[in-house]
Amino acid sequence: MIRLRPSVPQDGQRVVDIWRGAVDATHDFLSAADRAAIEAEVREFLPNAPLWLAVDADDRPVGFMLLSDGRMEALFIEPAVRGQGVGRRLVEHALALHGAVSTDVNEQNGQALGFYRRLGFVPTGRSDLDGQGRPYALIHLRYSAERD
Repeated sequence: MIRLRPSVPQDGQRVVDIWRGAVDATHDFLSAADRAAIEAEVREFLPNAPLWLAVDADDRPVGFMLLSDGRMEALFIEPAVRGQGVGRRLVEHALALHGAVSTDVNEQNGQALGFYRRLGFVPTGRSDLDGQGRPYALIHLRYSAERD
């Protein structure tokens, strides 16, 4: 049974491990140099970020979400539990808290785009560069209760 809880400092290494596994499984479009630079940024920031965690019956984190004022800044799921509703559960929690939620997804990450579209997110724009100015296009998405 998956439950949600806020992160605590002791979760820091585990969330970095989840991030690494999820990126390795879905972000094959990153150059090796960019991948290393992003991981360095993540190791610095993520352990102290206010995250929502999806945890298993043993309280072991298997996914996390960074949510800030209705904006989902990050959603990463351990590869071993992908497709089991963990990401959906975190997104539903965000929607319950804020009603309207927006996020960005790398254009090259077709799996993530499909996931958000299935949950009712619609594209609202596109940027040629990611948030750090790297050449990885982003699709801007916003939840819409009215589906196509």
